[in-house]
Amino acid sequence: MVVEWFMIARVSRIHSQLLSTSSQGYRWNKNRVIFIHSITLHFSSFPIGHLEFGFLTSILSRRMSTAAALEGARSFARRDQLLKIQREAQKRWEEADVFKAEAGAETPTEGEKFFGNFPYPYMNGILHLGHAFSLSKLEFASAYYRLRGRNVLFPFGFHCTGMPIKACADKLDREIQKFGKPPVFPNIDEEAEGGETQTSSEQDGSGGQTLPDKFKSKRSKAAAKKGAAKYQWQIMQSLGLGDDEIAAFRDPYHWLMYFPPMAIEHLKMFGLGVDWRRSFITTDMNPFYDSFVRWQMKVLKNMGKIVKDMRYTIYSPLDGQPCADHDRASGEGVQPQEYTLIKMEVIAPFAGKLKALEGRRVFLVAATLRPETMYGQTNAWVLPDGKYGAFEINDIDVFVVTERAALNLAYQDMSKIPEKPTCLLELSGHDLIGLPLKSPLAGNEVVYALPMLTILTDKGTGIVTSVPSDSPDDYMALLDLTLKPAFRAKYGVKDEWVLPFNVIPIINIPEFGDKSAQKVCLDLKIKSQNDKEKLAEAKRLTYLKGFTDGTMIVGEFKGKKVQEAKPLIRKKLLETGEAVMYSEPEKKVVSRSGDECVVALTDQWYITYGETEWKEKAEECLAKMELYYDEARHGFEHTLSWLNQWACSRSFGLGTRIPWDEQFLVESLSDSTIYMAYYTIAHVLQNGDIYGKNAALVKPEQMTAEVWNYIFLGGPFPKSEIPSDLLKHMKKEFEYWYPFDLRVSGKDLIQNHLTFCIYNHTTIFPKEKWPRSFRCNGHLMLNSEKMSKSTGNFKTLHEAIEDFSSDATRFSLADAGDGMDDANFVYETANAAILRLTKEITWMEEILAAESSLRQGPPSTFSDRVFANEINIAVKLTERNYSAMMFREALKTGFYDLQAARDEYRLSCALGGMNRDLLWRFMDVQTRLITPICPHYAEHVWKEVLKKDGFAVRAGWPTADLPDLTLQRANKYLQDTIVSMRKILQKQTSAPKKSKKGLTNTATAVEESKPTIGLLYVAEKYEGWKEECLNILQANYDRGSRSFAHDQDILAALKESPAGQLADFKIILKKCMPFLKFKKDETLAVGPEALDVKLPFDEMQVLQENVDLIKRQIGLEKLEIFFITDESAQGKAGSYVSVLQQTPPSPGNPVAIFMAALDFQQNSARTGA
Repeated sequence: MVVEWFMIARVSRIHSQLLSTSSQGYRWNKNRVIFIHSITLHFSSFPIGHLEFGFLTSILSRRMSTAAALEGARSFARRDQLLKIQREAQKRWEEADVFKAEAGAETPTEGEKFFGNFPYPYMNGILHLGHAFSLSKLEFASAYYRLRGRNVLFPFGFHCTGMPIKACADKLDREIQKFGKPPVFPNIDEEAEGGETQTSSEQDGSGGQTLPDKFKSKRSKAAAKKGAAKYQWQIMQSLGLGDDEIAAFRDPYHWLMYFPPMAIEHLKMFGLGVDWRRSFITTDMNPFYDSFVRWQMKVLKNMGKIVKDMRYTIYSPLDGQPCADHDRASGEGVQPQEYTLIKMEVIAPFAGKLKALEGRRVFLVAATLRPETMYGQTNAWVLPDGKYGAFEINDIDVFVVTERAALNLAYQDMSKIPEKPTCLLELSGHDLIGLPLKSPLAGNEVVYALPMLTILTDKGTGIVTSVPSDSPDDYMALLDLTLKPAFRAKYGVKDEWVLPFNVIPIINIPEFGDKSAQKVCLDLKIKSQNDKEKLAEAKRLTYLKGFTDGTMIVGEFKGKKVQEAKPLIRKKLLETGEAVMYSEPEKKVVSRSGDECVVALTDQWYITYGETEWKEKAEECLAKMELYYDEARHGFEHTLSWLNQWACSRSFGLGTRIPWDEQFLVESLSDSTIYMAYYTIAHVLQNGDIYGKNAALVKPEQMTAEVWNYIFLGGPFPKSEIPSDLLKHMKKEFEYWYPFDLRVSGKDLIQNHLTFCIYNHTTIFPKEKWPRSFRCNGHLMLNSEKMSKSTGNFKTLHEAIEDFSSDATRFSLADAGDGMDDANFVYETANAAILRLTKEITWMEEILAAESSLRQGPPSTFSDRVFANEINIAVKLTERNYSAMMFREALKTGFYDLQAARDEYRLSCALGGMNRDLLWRFMDVQTRLITPICPHYAEHVWKEVLKKDGFAVRAGWPTADLPDLTLQRANKYLQDTIVSMRKILQKQTSAPKKSKKGLTNTATAVEESKPTIGLLYVAEKYEGWKEECLNILQANYDRGSRSFAHDQDILAALKESPAGQLADFKIILKKCMPFLKFKKDETLAVGPEALDVKLPFDEMQVLQENVDLIKRQIGLEKLEIFFITDESAQGKAGSYVSVLQQTPPSPGNPVAIFMAALDFQQNSARTGA
């Protein structure tokens, strides 16, 4: 019972804390989930079990139900106030076309315009907070530059190209055909019994053996996004669609009619400052954009940048086409991995199951990345319990491999029936153990297939060559078989298959010799083939060094470096037919259609990324771009280093047809590389219709190659039915707005879309039109956890706006994080923003109502000067942060810090009153600084509270004087002094008191002994040996590197100084050393001002000007301030003078002494003061 009451009290306390910070912004029906999540986090460090947690949540539900009934409508009051404000602001913006962008008459000067854009989102669902996070970076930047007076163009399009929409529509159609309309799906139990499960191999605990009979679920990113819904119909229901609506989505073009308008509605609610006239969808449904993409592809082909060729590519057998990054449910960024397949021929006569293959040439085929090591083969490895097959390659040859490898081979022209592997015989690893093999380049005429327990059948072919001289895995596996007769007996391994075979030295590696695997295994004390971590370390130590520094000591290329010999040996093996080329995906790739992809050798259209001259231009462009973070630059540089030909054609999905080969479509990452240029004229062509159906001014067929060339490439004036004025207007729009100034995106697009954007711009446009900057960010977490529908930790943009309002959502997105690490959207921050914003409105209204009570006239007091200076600092720092795309910092300096300065000013002024003009300036400046992040709030304050004309979003950036850093430092000194004095006084008053002789411990006695008098002693400057130390440190400090000279140099200088010549220097030196260290550390922390002999402001003046403030904040009746050099003033300290002697004041560190009034009178009387 005690535990229960403890838990109830604990929950109640946490509940109260949450409600106090929730800004009354939670919906009660959703708050339960949020609060339970918070309870989970709170108790995560305590030993609380499931039963106790259930108890807590049941208490919580009851309490929250009661609270909901009591609080009812008022729980939404503040949030609803912001929603009302946002609707009013958006109506005003729309009526005034505030975000409409028009090109200027002349070419813009530097800093005159700002054109920012964002990768158009894919329209197979509803926008979520992840979209909003990336998008908010561009929104904040655009709003900032609009305030700075730039002509801002922020357009927004919608991507519909590719296979995801078509795949979902087809899947929906199949479900209706199979299960009816509305469909009746089998229940979960039936699915568990008969349905398929997405799996991955499970590793055992003894070395990573693949156990074919054990599987575990491995949800892909796309599967996780779908949550618990398995069927497409259920996914559509999760989007809020009713059964009567879903069937229409069997038509893929219905998706294009449904989701883009919904996205526009939600983005308008978000307050996005977009020129919606320029919006469009992709695919041939939009004839203007279709014409634009066809023109782009023709330009690339005419320049020789698109070719048709046979290449290895990731391929979806189900879709019957290559599977590019955006066509994948999982495996984005995965490339084909090329291997050399070593053909190890089974020596006749065949025995066991292989008798059925008599007369054929049968090969165990092993995939290797190290063909140069084949000279050292001692055996081959198979997985005893692995599933293999004998697959027909042609009329003669049969390859023994896994089914997965056979499927890849079939799509690489290595199957009798193309794209359909023919299995002549199903085999297990046990069937293969003991097979005699003749292997290329092997020093042994015959080697045998032996068991290895750590083979992974999801990589390579399931057959592995054994080179124990250079492979730690092979060495330990062979050693296990050699030293463990019982192990051999378990798998029926005969001694003659193992014992005669010794390690064959083939490569000499400095530090490791010619048996590198043996040496590293001994060095690391590896005990068996199951010691995975040590074996991984062994490979790390030897593999790279073997390639870069190793020398061949056997074979035709003896004496050559491994890196020289490797391609020569591979070439020889391929030419003699002893090996074949083979590719497979680096990692598992699943297409949007749900099937596992292979690598296929396809004859199709490719864009020739990676071409030497083109790559150099891309690198030149990248070098000139602003990328904001080194991590982003490294990502682009890495992508440019490996990116090669890219398949740009597809046969399935939505999009634009390849103009010269219309059986193919342009794939989704190839029709979205220069569309930023299309934004500049989209409003002219489409007349505000996102589908391009309103051809009032221009007809799609009039947009010929000559017209596009004229507008975008400076081509000759075309012969066209389009009016010449309109042609010139479109050209002017492009010339004015291009190049774009900023593109904002998630960092995952560096490896494809953003790099493609650089490539295409550098070959199609002249240098002056190349991109200027990319700003990449990480993913968004929700309440410190990965955002995922499968866990319920997911929120759409529309839901966030409904729950928190647009401005509170934007506030929390800004606060979520800058940089390229994953950011964190926190509900508590959004709710706190609701409270902050609405309370700020109330405070401003109260200040305006009380105007007559405020102090009139120009700012005059120290507090006035400090507050005015803090406003100037906020303006300058926030300007810097917005310019650097550091929006969390901008929120801090432009809102949090500014409010803290206002609150400090309010406390400082007290009875003297705040200055009216300063408060008016504060309200004006704060409103402008927060406008990019919370524009609806700012608009309301601007018009309804401050009664200003125009719009806050166009109000202009506030002007500010240069910050007075000395004044800022003086105020910090003052505030630090007050804090320090308060701590000393609290410590003094909380200490146990001894009654004075003759006094009883009465209330009167306690009151008389209460310290109400303060004495503050100040040192104007450092003197004597301290001054010498500081002068020496100044002379030995490098401001550029922010470092000091060596200690011995500083000590030598000290000995040469006047202090070093004193007779008692040894005694002084003992004091100097800790002082020197203290000042060096302080300098590294705060800067070279720590070495000043005297503060840059008058300490005494600052303190005397603020005596009343200090007395009020500390609770003193009297405060006197003295220079420590005033000996008569020291006498007033009485018995406390020892404090001054033990810890004398120094510049910036005054010493405070507190005493009772009676003690002060007695001390003053003694000193005659």
